[in-house]
Amino acid sequence: MTLRIDISGLPSERVRFAASPLAELTAMLHVLAEPVHHPHYARWAADTWAGLRPELAERLREAEFLWRSSQADFLIPARPRRTLAEELDEVDRLDDETYVRAALVTTCGSNRVHFTGSSPLTDAAARQKALEVAQARGGLQEAFAERLLSDPAAVRARVRETLEACGEAFFDEAWAGVVQRLAADLRLKNELLRRQGPAAALASVSGAVALAPDGDHIVVDKVQDKATAARGAPVTFIPSVFGRPHLVAVHTPGWHPVLQYPVAEAPAGPVSLETVTLRLEALAHPVRLRLLRTLARGPHTNGELAHFWELSPPEVSRHLAVLRRAGLLTAQRRGRYVRYSLNLSDLSALGTDLLAAVLR
Repeated sequence: MTLRIDISGLPSERVRFAASPLAELTAMLHVLAEPVHHPHYARWAADTWAGLRPELAERLREAEFLWRSSQADFLIPARPRRTLAEELDEVDRLDDETYVRAALVTTCGSNRVHFTGSSPLTDAAARQKALEVAQARGGLQEAFAERLLSDPAAVRARVRETLEACGEAFFDEAWAGVVQRLAADLRLKNELLRRQGPAAALASVSGAVALAPDGDHIVVDKVQDKATAARGAPVTFIPSVFGRPHLVAVHTPGWHPVLQYPVAEAPAGPVSLETVTLRLEALAHPVRLRLLRTLARGPHTNGELAHFWELSPPEVSRHLAVLRRAGLLTAQRRGRYVRYSLNLSDLSALGTDLLAAVLR
């Protein structure tokens, strides 16, 4: 199953690579909405949620359908700009019809709502169809779709204010931490593009991206069969640090094709023997192994774990503290409760880390 992007008839500069603050913010918001997809950022997500003002946290949950399961097309710019504000200005220039259709696709579920010539803003039947599909996904989705269709200008302004508020809350700091990695990746891609051509540059993006033998199509290995065309301008490739492992593609008819791809993981530094020892000792207790088996099925609170294993809450707390000190758990506060999650990346790497520590 593939996405095929027609680039025939384009000038020699058929692909371009550029960083996008808005696309990277969208990747961060996806991590916050779906931390289970990104175990390597679970701690960042938990810390970020814990530090958010309640009002901003509520706003993010209110609009999360724009970036949770899939990303709204207007959040992955075809013409990246230098700053988040400039890219948000570009979004503001979209007409309500274009914005609302893109927002409804993600709110109602990709490929579950289509409008063949009918506008949900002006056609009662199309509006009712959109609301019914949104309702089937949940009350929050229905409420968001209702507000979007009733007063798109107000929703658009509120979404922009929410994205701007993310800057001071967490984005500015996180962006400063990744911008050099993005710049380094762009230098590599553009050098390959200049010296060896688009085939080599695309091969360096991902094993799932290639230039077809005819040279007129970019082929992307995705879980759907789709086709789109570049429509007279280069296909845009946007590197992302927070987007790993996702390869996000904008291919909706009428939109310029864009691919947001994950930057290759920087080589990790060696894990200390002390850390390896701490983790092995944490796993040596049978109760802690039982707790991990339960947490492998999903996040749990201290009380839930105590009830499940018929242990006292203080006893469970002591074992959880050992596991957290070893870096095998992450914690996320939701109101009065703290939910614990298994740190899959560090747990799965333990065997390799042990071998590396022994052979050093």
